[in-house]
Amino acid sequence: MSGNPYQNLPNHAFWRRAVAQVAPGAVDPAVQAPFMIAPGDAVFTAGSCFAQHIGPMLRAIQFNFLVAETAHPLASAELARSFNYDVFSARTGNIYTARQLLQLFHRAYGNFSPAEDVWEADGRFIDPFRPQIQPGGFLSRREFEIDRARHFAALRRAFETLDVFVFTLGLTESWRSRADGAVFPLCPGVSGGTFDAARHEFHNFTVAEVAEDLRGFIDALRGVNHGCRVILTVSPVPLVATARVDTHVLAATIYSKSVLRVAAEMVAQGVAGVAYFPSYEIITGRFDGGTYFAEDRRSVTGAGVAHVMRVFARCYANIVAAPPPAAPPRETRSEAYMHQMEDLMRVHCEEVALDPG
Repeated sequence: MSGNPYQNLPNHAFWRRAVAQVAPGAVDPAVQAPFMIAPGDAVFTAGSCFAQHIGPMLRAIQFNFLVAETAHPLASAELARSFNYDVFSARTGNIYTARQLLQLFHRAYGNFSPAEDVWEADGRFIDPFRPQIQPGGFLSRREFEIDRARHFAALRRAFETLDVFVFTLGLTESWRSRADGAVFPLCPGVSGGTFDAARHEFHNFTVAEVAEDLRGFIDALRGVNHGCRVILTVSPVPLVATARVDTHVLAATIYSKSVLRVAAEMVAQGVAGVAYFPSYEIITGRFDGGTYFAEDRRSVTGAGVAHVMRVFARCYANIVAAPPPAAPPRETRSEAYMHQMEDLMRVHCEEVALDPG
């Protein structure tokens, strides 16, 4: 009997050996990282709300989570977080799309200045590209401009000194300015500004566009930091809402995540020093029996986050932690839901403003 290419493949190539016969907490789809993260490497994180979990994990294993913007030393941790300090590496707010990331880089270096650069309402000023960064908005345009200039300066320092950039892709659906293509994290009118169909348009990014934007950002970043490495991930968190009136939000979610996953793979396979990390697969793989999503079927539970971070630490830092023991007796649904919501409230997700109920 002749041989075949599958006979000598490693266990991770087979569903039965790598998933079905493995304890849920031990499933590890991160086969081999193209590079490692040393304890002293400065790691910058940005992206969708799921990216907020990476910083605490890096600190837990005593790695160097790069913080480019810090609150006043007298501010409590709770107050600082309410003003979006220590959520990501900088006060970027959620960056859901690759285009938004690319434009942020160019804005930080003065190469792109959107025409719609501030929103004013009731005497307060809101950053259209960080609409929830300042609770209640800025008191004056001058305060807004000073904060934005400080933010851009912090980003430039971070871009030029980071060792590893971790970006979590969140969405393909976006709203942008018809004037210059500036992409907003939220549709104008949701958390500031006024929606105007004559000035704003919906755009759903394609695989080719996302891949091109990612490559463009990486090229620009390496123009100021030649040796940096990049890790791409895809957020497993479903869309809060879709703007596609002819499409169910579930179908829109699968489309969006599929586009992001394919684009990330294309870039990771085609650009040296870029890796893809399978956080999306760990949470959505269903080998966990559905325990990695909370009762809202959207928010990721602590157990799911822990699994992702355990695999990340093993893959990039060679830190091996044992999977958690068997679960204790289950809580009642109401108790479990309350505990989940307490944990999830600590994650800031601007997209939730689309459906506040």
